[in-house]
Amino acid sequence: MIGKIIGAIAGQRVSRDVGGVGGTGGALLGVGAATVLRRLGPVGMVAAAAGGYALKKHLEKREIRRLR
Repeated sequence: MIGKIIGAIAGQRVSRDVGGVGGTGGALLGVGAATVLRRLGPVGMVAAAAGGYALKKHLEKREIRRLR
């Protein structure tokens, strides 16, 4: 239960940065993501974290190019 709450909070915060997803939608996505990651196990969690980091870096580079 605590994992779902933490996932909902994280999803809500992520929804602030992602266009088209509201706070409630982000919270629901966070709960779903927490459930999926729990089923993937440790290797899946590491892969998801690495993918999230790579996506963040990609979006930052794209934002820098857009501002130039």
